[in-house]
Amino acid sequence: MSAADKCNTGTLLLPFLDESGWIHELRIVIYLIALLWCFMGVAIIADVFMCSIETITSKTKQVKVARQDSDEMDVVEVRVWNDTVANLTLMALGSSAPEILLAIFEIVLINGFNSGELGPSTIVGSAAFNLLVITGVCIMTVPMHEQRKIKAIKVFAVTATFSILAYVWLYIALSVSSKNEIELWEAIFTFLLFPILVVIAYIADKDYCSGKVSPQDAGVLELAEGTKALKTPTEDPEVESFIKEVSRNPDLSEDDAAMLVAAHIKSKQPKNYGYYRVGAIRNIGGSHKLRPKMDSKLRVIYEELSEVGFSSSGASVIMSHALAGRIQPARVEFAAPKCAVLESDKIVRIGVKRTGNTKLATSVNYETINGTALAGSDYEAKKDVLVFKPGETLKHVDITIIDDDEWEENEVFFVKVSRFDYKDDTVEIGEQSITEVTIINDDEPGTFSLENPSYVIKESIGKAFIKVERTNGTDGKVEVTWKTTDKTAVNGKDYHGGTGALIFEHGEQVKHIVIDIIDDKDFEKDETFTVELTGTSDGASLGHIKSAAVTIVNDDEYRRLFDRVVALTHLNLRRLDLGSETWGAQFREAMSVNGGDIENATTLDYVMHFLTFAWKVIFAICPPCTWLGGWLSFGVALGMIGLITVIVGDLATIFGCLVGLKNEVTAVTFVALGTSLPDLFASKNAAVNEKYADAAVGNVTGSNSVNVFLGLGTPWVIACIYHTVKGTKFIVDAGSLSISVVTYSICAVLCVSLLMVRRYTKAMGRAELGGPSTTKYASGFFLVVLWLVYVLISSLVAYEKVTF
Repeated sequence: MSAADKCNTGTLLLPFLDESGWIHELRIVIYLIALLWCFMGVAIIADVFMCSIETITSKTKQVKVARQDSDEMDVVEVRVWNDTVANLTLMALGSSAPEILLAIFEIVLINGFNSGELGPSTIVGSAAFNLLVITGVCIMTVPMHEQRKIKAIKVFAVTATFSILAYVWLYIALSVSSKNEIELWEAIFTFLLFPILVVIAYIADKDYCSGKVSPQDAGVLELAEGTKALKTPTEDPEVESFIKEVSRNPDLSEDDAAMLVAAHIKSKQPKNYGYYRVGAIRNIGGSHKLRPKMDSKLRVIYEELSEVGFSSSGASVIMSHALAGRIQPARVEFAAPKCAVLESDKIVRIGVKRTGNTKLATSVNYETINGTALAGSDYEAKKDVLVFKPGETLKHVDITIIDDDEWEENEVFFVKVSRFDYKDDTVEIGEQSITEVTIINDDEPGTFSLENPSYVIKESIGKAFIKVERTNGTDGKVEVTWKTTDKTAVNGKDYHGGTGALIFEHGEQVKHIVIDIIDDKDFEKDETFTVELTGTSDGASLGHIKSAAVTIVNDDEYRRLFDRVVALTHLNLRRLDLGSETWGAQFREAMSVNGGDIENATTLDYVMHFLTFAWKVIFAICPPCTWLGGWLSFGVALGMIGLITVIVGDLATIFGCLVGLKNEVTAVTFVALGTSLPDLFASKNAAVNEKYADAAVGNVTGSNSVNVFLGLGTPWVIACIYHTVKGTKFIVDAGSLSISVVTYSICAVLCVSLLMVRRYTKAMGRAELGGPSTTKYASGFFLVVLWLVYVLISSLVAYEKVTF
């Protein structure tokens, strides 16, 4: 038999035709392309599989819980599945199904209940890639000046310990307990470690052993911490405020506003690893996306609102800047539009504030500008750079006042702030970019009065800003008290009023009383209340306008607009669901680029849709994941994963033979990478978007443990039973596998140790992921190098270049 013919042995389904006489190099290219294409197929069917798992594990039930200090009961929805149990069972199976099924099929179907090299080596190689490369990439990809800590650290400690012990046990079973043989008790023990892991992790999650939470109180704790209330947009006050904000912006269409709201609601919903796994596959496969596609202007608006939050007074300004095409991570402006100084004070201190993104250093220019006061005779001109360090929100500019002996009327000059670098998109100058400085010739604390005797406020605006002015002196710190009085408007029903106080610092001339207006959903006539200044600090006085009438006018058109945006939001949310509700919709999405959202499809979407079109149509045969709670789709998808896994195993075997690679080396390189790349993209997205690191790296250790307990325990039990019945032994040649296991175990200990050092070391950010640039890139590089060392040692041992 020729070498070419030998490459077609040891497979289950392939080759479909005898191509052994073809050009050798051509066969290598064909099998490589086929292997890569089948990896795409594995990713596509894993998408369907994960959708069904997400449907199963996201099932909720309604629970009544008493309000604090009240006899009333709230009805909330909580997940039926515990997150830890879901991650270690169905989620782990979803991410590791190809490796597990490959190991099972190799022993049971291909080798006739005898051991093989491809399956076990793929499991160990995939574990090394997951723990070392994925963790390293997640550490490095967290945005600058941000950190991600593992929240469920006790659960992580359990899964990390088991992920190392699992491979230590492999070495003991292969090389110590019964060398080169797996006995029935060893196989059963390997399999039983899986439920043992789940139980211990669940206990750690509930914290039963600490004595802090009793078992009967655990359900209450889970409700308090894990409540996933499923509300419509108008049932969530924070979401309703967001809808109001985007709806009132005249530059946004109803469709644009609904898209922003849908994206905001999706961002608020809890997400686990399965969500990011599905999203990663669809992003690279030209399929229906889980996040709405936006044009550049809408994306800027959304990112700005997500970064700095929103209020009825500030978000419209943010959006107007964003619509102009500018990004506004940090906003710098003067703390007050006017200030004053006594000529005898000889210096005026002007506050400059920064809002928005305060995590980065920010620089702005400032300069003085003449008014009736002239530089050189009344004040000293100044032009300089003001630098905000990370975390600083307030700085001061000091201007020297020239005190002469001549009597003068009050004079003014101005101070202006501007961008230090006009190409720098990390800073934006706010509306109060110029402040007016008055040089006065008295030392009175001033007179305080309202700007206008009446105000008209639309109910939809949400806030009333009542301007209070300080005249005839600005000396010292003064407190001005105020109160509201009901007329036809009622405090607590139509607005939030009462009493309050404004603090005017020395030199400040203008402040605002801010009153929240309640936007109810009922039609009402115009309603009125009054705002009155009631007193000042000693020495100051109240002016002529002491009170003002505030009229709240109803805005029916805004309410109709609000309702239309809510309706469109529901439509957008349905489009962002994980799966379709009918077979017809499923096939339409499969055959359409970007799931039918052609307007937002990119060139890469078209290319990847072309490459994966056949797989999408084939796997659209799976029942929709919404049917029967997801279990029907789960079973069908698992069967399809099994079929394509057999093909991948055959292709990998033949390809490795054609290029002269042993099965062990093919497994730890091509097969491990091909089955683990979707996990890499999913974990990377979770590291960037999640508040904690659990969804990014917490799943890795659990998945690595499940790989061994199910991927090797299951076929070993089957094979041992078969050999026990026949009276033979189940021989497993430890060979290079035991060295690969030992190498991985050492690397795993180093990786977990590094994560713990990062968690408790200030120089590394006191977090597993992210932190200072130097340490995070050094940590990521170290882990990637560890993986390369693992691959090198495993390959050298497989070719007997190195012996131990």
